[in-house]
Amino acid sequence: MRRLSYLFRAVLLWCLGTLLPSCIDPYMPAAISSTKSYLVVDGFINSRGVTTVNLSRTYDIGAETAPPVETGATVYVEEEGGSRYPLPEGSVKGTYRSANLTLNASKRCRLHLRTKAGKEYASEYVVVKDAPPIDNVSWRPTEDAVNIYLNSHDETNATRYYRWTYEETWEIRPTLIGELEYVNRRVQDLKQPYPPVCWQTAGSSTILLANTTPLSQDVVSEQLIRSISNTTNYLFIRYSLLVRQYAQTREEYEYWSLLKKNTENIGTLFDPLPAQLTGNVHCLTNEAELTLGYVGAGSVQEQRIFITRGQLPPTWRPRTGYESCFPPDTVDLRDVHTVFSNPANVPVSPAYYRGVLRGYTRSTPDCVDCRKRGSVVRPSFWQ
Repeated sequence: MRRLSYLFRAVLLWCLGTLLPSCIDPYMPAAISSTKSYLVVDGFINSRGVTTVNLSRTYDIGAETAPPVETGATVYVEEEGGSRYPLPEGSVKGTYRSANLTLNASKRCRLHLRTKAGKEYASEYVVVKDAPPIDNVSWRPTEDAVNIYLNSHDETNATRYYRWTYEETWEIRPTLIGELEYVNRRVQDLKQPYPPVCWQTAGSSTILLANTTPLSQDVVSEQLIRSISNTTNYLFIRYSLLVRQYAQTREEYEYWSLLKKNTENIGTLFDPLPAQLTGNVHCLTNEAELTLGYVGAGSVQEQRIFITRGQLPPTWRPRTGYESCFPPDTVDLRDVHTVFSNPANVPVSPAYYRGVLRGYTRSTPDCVDCRKRGSVVRPSFWQ
């Protein structure tokens, strides 16, 4: 029987490999091309801090624009039979943020909102789950990567279901030092030097989950949070990772598990088939309308680590991120206006031949101005 199963798989793979290349006409199912737009609620009620919620809309898979955000909504956190806490929209459209909250852990709470069009939505009331402290976050080099691990536990055995997110920040230093600028048809010394250092920040791109239900003790041991290649520019100077830990209910964990399968484990014959995500957010105005998202509630635990270049194995050679910028081209004097009148080109330094000015080296703004890759504002936590 097992041999037949393998034979079936082999035949199926041969058929797919033979027939699929001949399919050249794109197929777009009507359901995917639907013009309906459903509300997407992305947020978590932080019972001991700032709650941030992002509201957006679904869009056609063939659309070439960014996902539409839901602006002008009235959003608040509501305790069952208790207080309401507003989440005003900030400078970033579609993002709603509260003040620091201290919610009653004995009361259930939910998210409630009314769109600018007058439709009302609310998540189901959920219990407030306080996350246990993170014991430690550590890192170890492997042959070709840095692996970052987390350890945690709950002595009361009450958590069991965990989720993590992270925020990583790294330092950027351009390896080309721009000395010149092109103004009024002439090359001159820079009046405002390019910043020597910037910082870039990015959020986690995968869903990190674990549960300890099969264990007698509620202990998370050596949970892999992030693996970073030893050639990435993240590690070239200094890198920091902030881990956030959330406690979940079983229902919330199941939602995130299904979302993980739908978004990360699809692509081969043997991956799980996608399933519909229902979440816990509903339209109160029209019960039949689909709404996407799951809003949980609880406290959040955080821990940050730093990794510097000097701590890495001496044989490692992290990339600078500016490898494509070398060597810079040289622009002859007769071509200065033609080349540098295009803002995609910037002069870097004078080019001499036998003591005579021949022209100027040329690069792009991305190679000399780190603001194209990050922010010049030094993070408050940067050591």
